[in-house]
Amino acid sequence: VQLQASGGGLVQTGGSLRLSCAASERSFGRYVMDWFRRAPGKEREFVAAVTWGGGSTYYADSVKGRFTVSRDSAKNTVFLQMNSLKPEDTAVYYCAAALQYIVSTIRLPSTYNYWGQGTLVTVSS
Repeated sequence: VQLQASGGGLVQTGGSLRLSCAASERSFGRYVMDWFRRAPGKEREFVAAVTWGGGSTYYADSVKGRFTVSRDSAKNTVFLQMNSLKPEDTAVYYCAAALQYIVSTIRLPSTYNYWGQGTLVTVSS
């Protein structure tokens, strides 16, 4: 499985960006797709996740109400719509996929087998 993330860029505080993650795999029925981010000097952290089959979504408290994760099954693509961006959202954003998961581990990087290359989001103050 190959994941290709895109959509990052430079935006002012309060602005919006939409990240995309295109997957090479067509059989994503049992997958969970996730977005993580790593800010400079910080650990990688969970941002949002969506289950491919049921469309259940999960969010980190820091982005809840501002970010929306979704998937387009026909395009094998996951999206992260980011609104009301803040300087603390500046990070490299990674998409990831896991075939085997349980809900309690969705926020853990170790759950994910496949990772995209990352896309940089910079929010200026």
